[in-house]
Amino acid sequence: MASNLVVARGGVEHVPPISLAFWRWFLVFLILLPFTCQEIFKNIKSLKKELKKLFFLGAMGCGVCGAFPFMAGLTTTVANMGIIYTSSPIFIILISSFFFKEKLQKTQFFGLILCFLGVILIITKGDINLLINLEFTKGDLWMLGAAIGWALYSVFLLNWKSRFSLFTRFTIIAFFGAVSLIPFSIVENIFIQPVLFNEKFYFWTIFAAISPGIVAFSLYAQTQKYLGASVTGFTLYLYTVYGAFYGIFIFHEQLQNYHYYGALLVFAGMFFVKKRIKN
Repeated sequence: MASNLVVARGGVEHVPPISLAFWRWFLVFLILLPFTCQEIFKNIKSLKKELKKLFFLGAMGCGVCGAFPFMAGLTTTVANMGIIYTSSPIFIILISSFFFKEKLQKTQFFGLILCFLGVILIITKGDINLLINLEFTKGDLWMLGAAIGWALYSVFLLNWKSRFSLFTRFTIIAFFGAVSLIPFSIVENIFIQPVLFNEKFYFWTIFAAISPGIVAFSLYAQTQKYLGASVTGFTLYLYTVYGAFYGIFIFHEQLQNYHYYGALLVFAGMFFVKKRIKN
């Protein structure tokens, strides 16, 4: 899933971000449809009943989490994106607590505070004046929005039961994710930047659809099915590691002190949250 960071930094240099997200999820839908269409048609009544929920999951998991990281890649670094996205488990816990009445213990709350401080440190680049003057890099804020969107997707994906199998449900979610992006993609093409259907477009779209798309989402959903949203969310720890690796070796970025301190706070916060979950 962390390969999405590569697309967010490399792909957007050749394909407009919202259009890249749209074509990615539309391609995912086309790839999976031949294997799932029979189940979809057999359960058309269930599709109608779950329509609003599936659209919401598509809008969050594929729309927000598809477009926002790509938009973030235009103005921020891979390292920043990786660390900020690691905060998603925090929002998973908060959303689970608010909507599904999961109890938030003192230890968890302390962990949440540490993670929040770590994210703020990254967003402000360790400069308190940026926080006071509300001067942030747009890409960092887009990535924070993506982390919240992923948390909403994860929590409701687990708690909203479906009559569809894993891959069939994912096929429908990918379709609605693409649908949710259509109006924004049209606006982007007309007023900002049109899509050029060349070799680079096909390469980045296919790569985004298969690696951080079909493979990563399917494995995440399968893991979540057995471990739950909160525990599975901790796999996003690896985003920080892979983000730093990709940033340094592929995009030649340099890590700053605030990256280390911010990551340390996020990991410390996650330690306290995870410790409580295990207990």
